[in-house]
Amino acid sequence: MSARGAMSDRVLAEARGWLGTPYQHQASLKGVGCDCLGLVRGVWRGLGGAEIAPPPYRPDWAELGGGEPLLDGLAGVLSAVDPWAARPGDVLAFRMARGVPAKHCAILSGEGARMIHAYWGRACVESWLGPWWRTRLVAAFSFPEQV
Repeated sequence: MSARGAMSDRVLAEARGWLGTPYQHQASLKGVGCDCLGLVRGVWRGLGGAEIAPPPYRPDWAELGGGEPLLDGLAGVLSAVDPWAARPGDVLAFRMARGVPAKHCAILSGEGARMIHAYWGRACVESWLGPWWRTRLVAAFSFPEQV
């Protein structure tokens, strides 16, 4: 198995441990609460990475601000990959509307068909990466082989 394949297995095992965690804005505590970024932060920690503490952010931060803070933050820790060549275990980033910063992230969990993510009003779930999500996909990132 390649190093990237081994990391993918580790990422997915850690991410699946978060399934069922209730949605809670800005949280990152397995079984207690997380948002989409909190899930990625928690998986990073679970793999042995140092805590990543983003600045406080409002639920509507992307609609109010400029720049690409989510993409910039992910790129500061993970490696950018072609979103259309993303593999299971990679982090996907989505722009929820034209002209606004990317606001949602998920972990690809099956060869282009499923993702693990947390979103408002729900919990951390594994769901279908259907056309609605695909049209909003703007970036992808892979975890480093050594965390």
